[in-house]
Amino acid sequence: MKKILNILIFLSLGLTAGAQKLIEYTSGMGARDPENSDIWILYRHVRAVHEGMVLDADSAHYNTRENSFMAFRDVTIQLSDTTFIYGQRLHYDGNTRVVDIWDDTVVFLDGGTQLLANHLTYERNRATAYYTEWGYGSSQDRNLFSRQGEYNSDLKQFYIYNDVELTDSTMRLVTDTLLYNTETSVAHFESPTYIYSDSSTIYSELGDYNTDTRFAISYRASHVDNQGRTIDSDTLFYDETREYGRARGHVVIVDSTNELTCTGRYGETSQADGFSFVTDSAHVLFIDNGDSLFLHADTVYVTSDSANQLETVRANYHVKVYRRDAQAMCDSAFYRAPDSTLLLYKSPVLWYEHYQCVADTIELLHDSSGMRQAWLRNDCFALQQVDRDKFNQLKGHQGAVYFREGEPDYADVEGNAQMVFYITEEDTAGRTVLVGVNAGVGTSMRIYFDSTRAPVRVVTYDNPDMQTYPVGMLPAELKRLPDFRWLPERRPRKPEDVFVW
Repeated sequence: MKKILNILIFLSLGLTAGAQKLIEYTSGMGARDPENSDIWILYRHVRAVHEGMVLDADSAHYNTRENSFMAFRDVTIQLSDTTFIYGQRLHYDGNTRVVDIWDDTVVFLDGGTQLLANHLTYERNRATAYYTEWGYGSSQDRNLFSRQGEYNSDLKQFYIYNDVELTDSTMRLVTDTLLYNTETSVAHFESPTYIYSDSSTIYSELGDYNTDTRFAISYRASHVDNQGRTIDSDTLFYDETREYGRARGHVVIVDSTNELTCTGRYGETSQADGFSFVTDSAHVLFIDNGDSLFLHADTVYVTSDSANQLETVRANYHVKVYRRDAQAMCDSAFYRAPDSTLLLYKSPVLWYEHYQCVADTIELLHDSSGMRQAWLRNDCFALQQVDRDKFNQLKGHQGAVYFREGEPDYADVEGNAQMVFYITEEDTAGRTVLVGVNAGVGTSMRIYFDSTRAPVRVVTYDNPDMQTYPVGMLPAELKRLPDFRWLPERRPRKPEDVFVW
């Protein structure tokens, strides 16, 4: 009898569903279990083969009736040319083709993918390894951890859940449930998820993240925080490498460095290129010299410099602006942050206290005290309502208003200046009454204001033609100068009115 006992067993079990192939094995030594003749006890260089799977171990118990295999010490399973499992204790059911293997650290290798656990179950019919206590996975320098999970070696895909982390040298993803494909390097999540990197934090409740390209797609509760600039939206596409985001649905972009918030239905932002863009009911709120400015338009563009300091805000189409000390509407607007200048283009209207001003272009300059200067370029027309159908009017080619400590000091009108101003005084009862009307023309005019912001003196230059009329004797053509438009219903009187065109 040879020292090396080679035993090959080829048995057939008649099953309802067809023949079940039994396990083939070899070993250096072996004997039947004296207490159970169905069990072979095998020693020394045990090898078992079953339907393409090769198993090696120091010792094993083979149950011929149940077609199952228990293996002990230095267990190695080869499932394919690139797929292996290593452990210290194993049970294999040849009928169900299920492997259970234990060790302080069971090692599962599938090409460049590794899975570690203290207990691993591998279902050959599903090509799936799963664990229920804890598991560590790694692939291409990416590491995965979870309390429970599985790995499909056909699909090259992890499905892990309960305290999930996916990390590499520059990124950490934390979630509850994750699907990760090692070939595409795409992580899919359907639960609250945070993705941390050196430059940004991404939050989403449904989406995908490519760990190669650093590109995230979020479909629910999307949020990105990138060095003081945040994006919130329904759907978000974010490229970490370019620091570029594209968002749809309830978009909110906040730049905390510049105290600026942009909202809309669609938006884009790039930290590297220093721009943000929102459209479809775009709205901007920012702090200008300590005061809040609300702006609404169809489309808004915001730029910043390399130090992330606000440079410009450009708004196009159906623009309305609300600020505590002034309001406006126009077709397009442009704001320069370094000098706090706001330009209003194409049919602009400016409201300041009781005044309404129109021109081809209006330029407003602010400082820490409020309005500093206002320029009305080309066809300027300023109105102030005195009573129901009476208006102070000032018209000319160019106009400029100068302020002192945020209060109007004087205004200049140049080029075919025309004026209609009602003269008022207080009666004995302290009531303001109209006592006359000054009207006339001149090449240019200067109007001075008192502390109540009312005009108190008018100086006309170069060929003036001024007359004073009793209130009831003002000629009809002077009651409304040419191009008269009074638009109180269009004025935004509170921040939310900027949405009403």
